[in-house]
Amino acid sequence: MKLYDSRPDPADLPPPPPVPVQAGAGQPVRPRFGRGMLAYAGAIVLGLTAVAIAVVNMGRAPAAAGAPPPASPAMTVTLAAVARANWDATLEASGAIEPWQEAVLGAQGSGLRLLEVRANVGDTVRRGQVLARFDAATLRASLAELQAGLLRAEAEARQAATNRQRMQTLKGSGGVSEQEVLQYETQADTSAAQVAVVRAQVESRRLQLDYAELRAPDDGIVSARSATVGAVADSGVELFRLIRQGRLEWRGELTAAQLALVAPGQRVVLRLPDGSAASAQVRQSAPRLDAGSRMATVYADIDAGSRARAGMYAAGKVVLQQRQALIVPAASVVIRDGRSYVFKVGADAVQPLAAAQAVHVEVGRRQGDAVELFGSVAVGERVVVRGAGFLKDGDTVRVIRADAAAPVAKEG
Repeated sequence: MKLYDSRPDPADLPPPPPVPVQAGAGQPVRPRFGRGMLAYAGAIVLGLTAVAIAVVNMGRAPAAAGAPPPASPAMTVTLAAVARANWDATLEASGAIEPWQEAVLGAQGSGLRLLEVRANVGDTVRRGQVLARFDAATLRASLAELQAGLLRAEAEARQAATNRQRMQTLKGSGGVSEQEVLQYETQADTSAAQVAVVRAQVESRRLQLDYAELRAPDDGIVSARSATVGAVADSGVELFRLIRQGRLEWRGELTAAQLALVAPGQRVVLRLPDGSAASAQVRQSAPRLDAGSRMATVYADIDAGSRARAGMYAAGKVVLQQRQALIVPAASVVIRDGRSYVFKVGADAVQPLAAAQAVHVEVGRRQGDAVELFGSVAVGERVVVRGAGFLKDGDTVRVIRADAAAPVAKEG
């Protein structure tokens, strides 16, 4: 290969100027370089530099015209396919859990000392079971006295009845006057009435003696107890509180629009404060809305065996009907600037490298680890799951695993 030499030919250079000789010295004076010599030297250096650059460029392989530099993957991700599932259409509300009916038990007599307490909070009791017992010694003594008085009154009534019968017999013979007959009849009637009065007193005392034992009016669970052994209870003072039949109900608060969608018999799924779930069934709804909050109350019977307790405040979902939904894993949804996005990857997602496209979606229902989507997504399309939160539209990703489908939450 012939290289171009930019250096000038010595034959073409002009002759050097004559060396001046100083008078009387006899010695030559050294030549001085002028501006022309410096220009020649600079031209030689520039020429050598251009030759070196050309040689280096000729040794490199020519690049393909128009070929873009290779793209480097932004992140390694996993994919999941958009799936279709039948999900329950639900209506969300919140409300308190309260007893279906609560019985308040108290003393029905005054002045009696509480002798024994046989039930405590949380106990399950049966109808007629003795919960507490009062000291009834004075009541038994009073009952015995009344019973003796009843016997005396009955004896007097029998004697009066016999005398009246005798007077009726003598009245026909004229042996007694009409006034005497009337007197004996009045005495007989008075004695009979006295027997009735004493008999009623005996029954009243027996009833008081029965009240000396406080019994459960129905099956249920003791929810409160204020009874204390040795205390003298007054009539009507609360001693126990009982949840009848152990039944609890959820009192959900709904708006007027929500109330129109609820009907008796619909199932309710409750989320309790401890994270567990409970099932209930709508029994009825209130006939009017609260004047202050403009909310209506729905009453739902909670199934037995749950961990629900009276006084809890629980969120509930009223199951209206089943409806199809497009679902993806919840981790694939990214929220940016208040809007929800998913990153779709094309059909070549099985290749190591692919481009991710950001698509705006709306999020609907949630069940477990899956969410319902509305927007430009279709069944079978693949979205980024792991790593979606670090992507932007158009990023190149490396796919390490493509899941078959989105996780399907348990259908209602």
